[in-house]
Amino acid sequence: MPGPMLTFTIYKSINQKRGYLAGIYIILGHATIELIFIIVLLAGALLLFQNILILTIIGIVGGILLVVYGFLVIKNVFITNISIEFENSQHKGFKGNSFLGGIIVSVSNPYWEIWWIVTGLGFLISYNVSFANPLGLLLFFLGHELGDAVWYLPISTFAYFGGKSLNPKIFKYILFCLLYTSDA
Repeated sequence: MPGPMLTFTIYKSINQKRGYLAGIYIILGHATIELIFIIVLLAGALLLFQNILILTIIGIVGGILLVVYGFLVIKNVFITNISIEFENSQHKGFKGNSFLGGIIVSVSNPYWEIWWIVTGLGFLISYNVSFANPLGLLLFFLGHELGDAVWYLPISTFAYFGGKSLNPKIFKYILFCLLYTSDA
């Protein structure tokens, strides 16, 4: 699904020395925070997320972070000279590692929390996923993360190798279009 995680995955894949590995680390970071969030939900934090003030704060802070991130990506798309020589690139964008970025992008996306509170919790309840059913919890988590991996790992690989073979002007245009559709 298009969104901040997709944009971040493409962004890191084209701006790292071994960008084809970015997707692995981003998904591991994303999976780490999702496991923590699932445990928190199952431990009873659902009551906290029923508070409209908490949801409003999550929405405002997450929205601000998404807008700031979007502007930084747009700025870098038009200012940074995307080079075929990734080893010699003097990229000045997000310098954090992809694992940490996977966590930050997940948590800063207000739709992520809403998805887990509404849809994810619905799955947990419907399929009797709980601490009392550890096998169900493990299978649910692995199945969910496998879906993320099947989507993001090929994208990371294609962005890295495709970015090396595309005309830089066309590549910048594609990046801009992906950013534009990332909030659709």
